[in-house]
Parts: sequence; structure tokens; C-alpha cells
Amino acid sequence: MPTSIQAPPAAIRATGLRKSYGDKTVLDGIDLNIPAGSVFALLGPNGAGKTTAVKILSTLVTADGGRAEVAGHDLAAAPHRVRAAIGVTGQFSAVDGLITGEENMLLMADLHHLPKREGRRTAAALLERFDLLEAAKKPASTYSGGMKRRLDIAMTLVGSPRIIFLDEPTTGLDPRSRHSMWGIIRELVTGGVTVFLTTQYLEEADQLADRIAVLDGGRLVAEGTAEELKRLIPGGHVRLRFTDPSAYRSAASALTEAVRDDEALSLQIPSDGSQRELRSVLDWLDAAGIEADELTVHTPDLDDVFFALTGSTAPARPNQPEENVR
Repeated sequence: MPTSIQAPPAAIRATGLRKSYGDKTVLDGIDLNIPAGSVFALLGPNGAGKTTAVKILSTLVTADGGRAEVAGHDLAAAPHRVRAAIGVTGQFSAVDGLITGEENMLLMADLHHLPKREGRRTAAALLERFDLLEAAKKPASTYSGGMKRRLDIAMTLVGSPRIIFLDEPTTGLDPRSRHSMWGIIRELVTGGVTVFLTTQYLEEADQLADRIAVLDGGRLVAEGTAEELKRLIPGGHVRLRFTDPSAYRSAASALTEAVRDDEALSLQIPSDGSQRELRSVLDWLDAAGIEADELTVHTPDLDDVFFALTGSTAPARPNQPEENVR
């Protein structure tokens, strides 16, 4: 009998999560199912409810309705078990700038009730892993933004969490530090950790996430892989370019739906960028005996998806906190 392929267990599962502050509904019945060992990105403009979702799932805030399981534990019935299985890095650094990086790590080890020797060993290993050994004895206030963010995540890992919530982890970082943080996130997932990421950087979600959900007005308006989301938005096309004018004319005569560029000898055919549609174009060229010198596929990017689904005119500014609804 063929062996059935089982889907990975859900690290986070939520149904109908709701949260309001006064007369403002921040989450309006959202559902989530996030496989273990994956990166899930939650996109949305300021005030969409991203941080509130993180706070609920990490037990910092109680939902008004709905049900959720995190790491296999019911959020309402066993919040202490959820807390033992997760790590949280918020929008704002939890690093104490008055003490050294090493002391920050050892403080976190004490909070996790690690024996002194194990705590020192864990702190040293994480400081080395995040390239902070040289700065370990210096006050954290002297660290750059990227160093503080790396220390933040190192502190989060002291308790060996299997699920990590990263709320705007690269806000305020320069491009080099941001790319360094992406490498750290990929490494975590390679080690089996599940990452729940909120971000205002669309490129970040595109680069890192296995699945992306778009949150707007407290509701999930779309969810899927980056490629699936891009195909939701019209404007995708296949571009055929020819060097032989006769081949170009033959193709243009047959492909009446194509947009012609007679000067560039190119045709632009509407397409959702799917493998099926691309195969259809290639099969047609082959059957007609027409050879295109170049074929390129153009699909909308996440910026287009974000604007179309949220009605925003621009991504939220990265240096702004996301929500302050109370």
C-alpha cells in the first residue's frame, strides 16, 4: 500500500479569535493553522491587529472570544504550559542597557530557573552563536541596534522554546542588520523552531515566510504562500520576445489577446503566472513551430497585494509602533 504523507502537526491553531478595546474591534474572529517548523508571517497596516494577535497567542492578553492551542496546549486552560513552550521578542527591545550583554543573558537564565552552571554554559553558547562574545562584558547600552536585536533573540532562546513570536523584529535596523536577522530566523527554522513573524517589510515576508496572512481591520483578508497571494492580483503576464520579425508577426497574428510591442518585437500575454498557464504557452509555441528567443513571467509583487487587499496607499512606517488602542 502507498505510504500516506502526514502533514506536520500544528504549532498554533486558532478559531474565531476576537478582541475589542472599548468600541474598537481589533480582532474580529480570525482563524489560524500554522504547521510546526515553519515561518508564518502576519502582514497588515498599523492598527490592523497584528500585535494584539501576538499578545493573545503568547498569553499576554486574554481574548474576548474564540479558542486557540499553542504547542498543543489550550491557551485558556493551560497558559503556563504555553508560556513554557514559547519565546517572545516584541517590537521594543527587552534588553537592559545598564548591565552587560552577558548579565542580561544570565538574568534570563535565572528567570528560567536554570542551575548556575547550566545558565552560564547556555549564555556563553548563545552569545557565541549570535556573534556577541566580544561585546559580552560591555554594557548593552553601547550596542548597535542590530546587536541589541541579536541579544534580544538570544535571550528569547535561553529557555529553548519551540515556538517564537517575533513582533516587528527588524524595525529600525539598517539593511545589513536586517539581512543578518533574516539569516538568524532561517537558522532557527532549520533547527525545527516555528516562527510567528509580524512585519511591515513586505520583502521580509516574501524572503522568509512559508505562508503569509494579510490582516486588515481585524480580519484575515487573504492567506497563502507568497506566490499564491501574488496571483490573486491582476496584472500578471508572460512576455515573449523575438529576434525574427516573421516569427513575431506569426505569433502576434495568432495570439490576438496579446499586447504588441512592434518596436521591441515582444508580446505580452495576460497570465496568472501559474505553471499550468506557462505550460500552455510553451505547448502552443511548440505546436505552431514558432520559437521565442526569450520568455519571462511577470507577477504582481507583495506591495501590489498589500495595497489591493488593505486599501492602503503605502506600507506603515517601520519606525512607528503598530498599535496603541487602549
